Amino acid sequence: MNQLKNDRYLRALQCLPVDYTPVWMMRQAGRYLPEYRQLRSKAGNFMTMCQTPELACEVTLQPLNRFELDAAIIFSDILTIPDAMGLGLHFETGEGPKFTKPIVCLDDIKQLPLLDPEQSLKYVMDAIRLTKKELKGKVPLIGFSGSPWTLATYMIEGGSSKTFTKIKKMMYSDPTSLHLLLEKLANNVALYLNAQIKAGAQSIMIFDTWGGALSHHCYQEFSLYYMQMILSQLTRGVKSQDVMSYIPVTLFTKGGGLWLDRIMQTGCDAIGVDWTVDLSHINNKGQVAVQGNLDPSVLYADKLTIESNVEAVLSEFGSHNGHIFNLGHGIHQDIPIEHVQHFIHAVHHQSKRFHYD
Repeated sequence: MNQLKNDRYLRALQCLPVDYTPVWMMRQAGRYLPEYRQLRSKAGNFMTMCQTPELACEVTLQPLNRFELDAAIIFSDILTIPDAMGLGLHFETGEGPKFTKPIVCLDDIKQLPLLDPEQSLKYVMDAIRLTKKELKGKVPLIGFSGSPWTLATYMIEGGSSKTFTKIKKMMYSDPTSLHLLLEKLANNVALYLNAQIKAGAQSIMIFDTWGGALSHHCYQEFSLYYMQMILSQLTRGVKSQDVMSYIPVTLFTKGGGLWLDRIMQTGCDAIGVDWTVDLSHINNKGQVAVQGNLDPSVLYADKLTIESNVEAVLSEFGSHNGHIFNLGHGIHQDIPIEHVQHFIHAVHHQSKRFHYD
């Protein structure tokens, strides 16, 4: 098996010692990079970039060519699964993702297929295979999916939502139908992520972007339960001294700070947290890894402010194994490039004192 030149991210995910805290950014391949904007303009639209493995590979590598990041994440979208299930994903300028055929009734759910990812989502697997080859072992490659609950919100709402009235109406008035949809999605996500692992992904992340919109009890029943169902189906390997023999999985519920203990009990290897979470209050540090949690808007600030906020996050986590530094959500599109560079350098430089030989 090929060795990695930089395995700090995988080591941190397994709560093993590292010499400094690894860092990557959600949405690190995105519109804040001028080379990304140039390639997107050339490609014509977002979905063309996602569905063309050579372009997806190029975009994935762009931030690695600029910054000393400790992981790459494959360029794709969380809505590839609903699109492959026949809902007709498209993007409207200024309005975000839309579905031509949203879910409106039980019959719509019953007709949804079980996917063969190497057929309907082969472009993602090809992008992973190509990117893994082009990385040449520089850093690990992360594969990902949206959570069943998050995917269901888009599928029922027909696109983005601030109130989630349609899916919550189904949740309270017809929970049996929603559970059927979530179960189908969980099974498809498991197939999709196992295909990503087989294609070469070395770590998996599940984005539960909208889990924080749920009440305490509904989160357990309609979101966390189905993420745990996915975990039980993943081919993760066996933990050993060789960090490459195991595929660690991170669960990230934005706005999920109240449920971290429950999330840790799913069997995941790491939890992602947003900037509302005080890392000093997290239990089981050193047993379950933690990813987070700088507010992305801090990167608008001057260098000294960025440094002081990085220091605050590192100090909150303390001298434990198992911290992956990240933003609490995706990087904003108008963040200055030089601020990103300074942020990454600050994490690497300032974190050394929290790690010992």
